[in-house]
Amino acid sequence: MSDPVEEILAPTIYFDKNFAVEAAKILPGEYFVTGREMLLVTVLGSCVAACIRDSVSGIGGMNHFMLPDSQDDLATVNGLSTRYGTYAMEVLINQLLKQGANKKRLEAKVFGGGNVLRGFTVSNIGLKNADFVKSFLNFEQIPIVAEDLLDIFPRKVYFFPKTGRVLVKKLKSVHNNTIIEREKNYGSRLIQFGRGGEVELFE
Repeated sequence: MSDPVEEILAPTIYFDKNFAVEAAKILPGEYFVTGREMLLVTVLGSCVAACIRDSVSGIGGMNHFMLPDSQDDLATVNGLSTRYGTYAMEVLINQLLKQGANKKRLEAKVFGGGNVLRGFTVSNIGLKNADFVKSFLNFEQIPIVAEDLLDIFPRKVYFFPKTGRVLVKKLKSVHNNTIIEREKNYGSRLIQFGRGGEVELFE
């Protein structure tokens, strides 16, 4: 059974033998928030992940998202891309606050934004993702205490919300296109996101 201090939009839960702890695998478009001793894991190409936690209570979570590929200016406040990125971040923060995290104690670690997707109409969607997540957190006054952004390699991220520990592994010799194809498919779905799902942050 799920702990009350938990919000899930990540169906893949497993026991990680290396770290001897229950883990959640976060795929594109998913997030997970928990107050338990857990490991949150994701693999990023051009997508970004924000790992946000209350530094006192240990309630924390991770998301995994990408701005939609669009001919429009991705920085436009009312554009689809910014709306989607804002939604993805606000959902995560709202769930943290609902589970008892204090917004004044939130801190973030951000990862991803690698230049690994080719053939998108936007020249470097990874850079746009990285710039967006940093700008959003700055606007919300949530300090970024660690980051590993950009570069040309995918990366695997291990986040322990209870302690704030993060391990990052650069995947310099990926022998298949699973990550790239997964993100391309995810990117094409985002075009259908539309204007729905506006979220208002709790204070």
